[in-house]
Amino acid sequence: MRLQNKIAIITGAARGIGRAAAEIFAREGATVLIWDMLDGEPTAQAIREAGGRAEFMKVSVTDVPGVEAAARTVAEQYGRIDILINNAGITRDRTLLKMSHDEWQQVLDVNLTGVFNCTKAVVPYMVEQKYGRIICTSSVVGVHGNFGQTNYSATKAGVIAMCRTWAKELGSKGITANAVAPGFIATDMTDAMPEEVRQATIQTIPARRMGEPEDIAYAYLYLASDEASFVNGQVLGVNGGQSS
Repeated sequence: MRLQNKIAIITGAARGIGRAAAEIFAREGATVLIWDMLDGEPTAQAIREAGGRAEFMKVSVTDVPGVEAAARTVAEQYGRIDILINNAGITRDRTLLKMSHDEWQQVLDVNLTGVFNCTKAVVPYMVEQKYGRIICTSSVVGVHGNFGQTNYSATKAGVIAMCRTWAKELGSKGITANAVAPGFIATDMTDAMPEEVRQATIQTIPARRMGEPEDIAYAYLYLASDEASFVNGQVLGVNGGQSS
């Protein structure tokens, strides 16, 4: 029970990595608030049926008033906010010459500005209680770049820079900010890739397999726990040894 009595917000937790994190956090004793535009009630219900505590809140990370209202509701209902997992993200992959301004902006709005919106809304409560864990989902492509992902790579690099900045600004207030950089993980995003591309990518991974959502969720768990109280401003790569 490494998160006993903690209040954790996880964005994009209706499915994939976010759902795995919600389930693991609940098993470890946290009350989990699922923020998603997709229907997260099945995830919340499954957690409750397993004996955990979870609630779904329909929240768009791009909606500033909505995010602020949701954070205020959580703080009023539960008395505190201990953990924020900025996990929500989208892709609109295309090479630079073919990428539209809309495709660029959509990814920035969710993956970068959305992280800013949620963190800015939640941090005042963490400052007041002198405790908090901010964990943001970056990516191996935020470190190394990737063909056809100018927008996605830029946002995931930006997330790293924001976490390192927040570590400096908030560390003295009992708050840590870290990023997790997943590699090639089996999710709906990778399921949409052509099979030959998937197999070629797996061959670049020393572990010779795709990661599972739980591999990332357990990294979140470590950074959210008191065991990581002196880990701040770091990027934890979870990629099977993949370096590009």
